Amino acid sequence: MFILLIVVEVLISVLLILVVLMQSSKGGGLAGTFGGASVGMVFGVRRTSDFLTRGTQLLAAAFGILALVINLFFLPRSAVVPHSILQRGPESRPAPTMQLPAAPPSGEAPQQQTPPAENK
Repeated sequence: MFILLIVVEVLISVLLILVVLMQSSKGGGLAGTFGGASVGMVFGVRRTSDFLTRGTQLLAAAFGILALVINLFFLPRSAVVPHSILQRGPESRPAPTMQLPAAPPSGEAPQQQTPPAENK
């Protein structure tokens, strides 16, 4: 059923593209390329414009409604509901501590480093 609805959705989208391209705009549009001029001769210019406008409205409504139906009823749902990091709130982790260098054994005195003497 899901595959059938997707195929119908793709067909509606292709038809919608064709109907929109067949409409003539102020500049002529692509109506002449797809035979829009000959359709105007059959129905008349005014009736062709009304027919294409109505077809666009119907196809767009069918496309939107079918997209909602597929999304709401036919898409698989996951069992795990993801939560946003903002919804989780602050975590109770301790602040990271800085590691200090290891102390020398207690019997030895710490060695001091002296800078090398410069020869002049």
